[in-house]
Amino acid sequence: MIRVFGRPTTACDGISRRELLQVGGLSLFPALTLPRYLHAKQANGPHHNSSAKSVILINLFGGPPHQDMFDLKPNAPANVRGEFNPIDSSVTGVQVCELLPQTAQIMDRLTLIRTYSHKYNSHNPYNVLTGFDGGSDRENYFAKRSDHPSIGSVCQHLDMGPKDIPRYVVMPAYPGFSQALRRAGPYGGYLGSQYDPLITVCTPSFEKDKAGEFYKPVTPGGEPLLPSLDNLEGVTADRLNRRKTLLQQIDESVSSLENTRATKSMTKFQEQVFSLLTSTKTRSAFNLSLEKDSVRERFGRNLWGSSCLVARRLVEAGSTFVAVNWEDANSGGHWDMHSNTFGMLRVHLPVLDQMVSALILDLEERGLLDSTLVVVMGEMGRTPRINGNSGRDHWPQCGFALLAGGGVQKGIVIGKTDNQAAYPTDRPVSAGDMAATIYQLLGVNPQMLVHDLNGRPIPVSHGGKPVFEAIV
Repeated sequence: MIRVFGRPTTACDGISRRELLQVGGLSLFPALTLPRYLHAKQANGPHHNSSAKSVILINLFGGPPHQDMFDLKPNAPANVRGEFNPIDSSVTGVQVCELLPQTAQIMDRLTLIRTYSHKYNSHNPYNVLTGFDGGSDRENYFAKRSDHPSIGSVCQHLDMGPKDIPRYVVMPAYPGFSQALRRAGPYGGYLGSQYDPLITVCTPSFEKDKAGEFYKPVTPGGEPLLPSLDNLEGVTADRLNRRKTLLQQIDESVSSLENTRATKSMTKFQEQVFSLLTSTKTRSAFNLSLEKDSVRERFGRNLWGSSCLVARRLVEAGSTFVAVNWEDANSGGHWDMHSNTFGMLRVHLPVLDQMVSALILDLEERGLLDSTLVVVMGEMGRTPRINGNSGRDHWPQCGFALLAGGGVQKGIVIGKTDNQAAYPTDRPVSAGDMAATIYQLLGVNPQMLVHDLNGRPIPVSHGGKPVFEAIV
């Protein structure tokens, strides 16, 4: 019986699933006992020349109100137009919300899609991270093995990027962490759990120890942390430096098991995972103390700004896909604004404005923007009409996406909406189209097929086509 940290337990194969997770400190690599999870499949789709080496995707969980941010309708009726005024941007004829002045200044570096449109009315990043929008809350509220794989998982499946840094990372915690559930979207799904991301952990902090209410947000402090440094029982940084000792303990623990091919593969894979997490390069990427105070201030000393700064450090080190999931339901840190929309935006938008502009300018100054695709979006938009609680409700029919760097056109707007920003009147962009665009920029064939649990071939972009107007 294997025992690494804590009480021994067993599963049907004689090895505890929980203990296997504890060995590497990764709740992100479940089911490592299955042999088919231990080795990457061969890529079955051709690559082409890529514009982007890395992606940073900022997901605004809950559904940001597009008509209060990037598609204001100042001439619409009062119950539609909202409380904010538009301001001019650095692109002639393009206006944005007055609470986004720094973003307005860099619009000449961005592509704005105003017509992200689908029918998937569900609160998870499933459509954002996979490109699939044919599900429902009933089917996709919780992550499950039969889910479609995320874009980041497909990249790992194709063995993209260096092997001495985590290639696919989700920060600051798993989607759903603030509600104690694991929402669908970021995982390997039917490709296998070895393609799951490295998911960081966090402990949001608040001034005077006061968090907000569900519709009265307070911006959390804190940083994304490596799970091996925070979650492993009895592990300290000093102990992590003694990696060989721990691996020897693993080897001794499994020596009594049958000398099977599966066991050997499991041990090798687990060693690779632990080596990756405890490497100097990985730990350095998460060490924000190495940054100047001026850089910390530029991004914002809060959980979201710090996550974006770590994202920049990760792509600088070679990571392929990094997702920042803006979510904290316990303190109003979400974008599901059924009530108090404008009060919530007065808190959220200045933070978003600061961190997005800082990320793009910082990447540009370091010579990384041309090779890094930055995407800012949510899973849906909000209703044109303001409800009786000064809120906007779910509206997947129309939303927005911002793109920058990595082969993206500069200073253009794609798509038009009606006079209430309710429906696209020109160039709707589906979830599959967005995924296909990201794949295209990464040099992955958007029509590449992978096989689900029933052996059926599934296009990774689910029928979507790249938005070539957005691509240089």
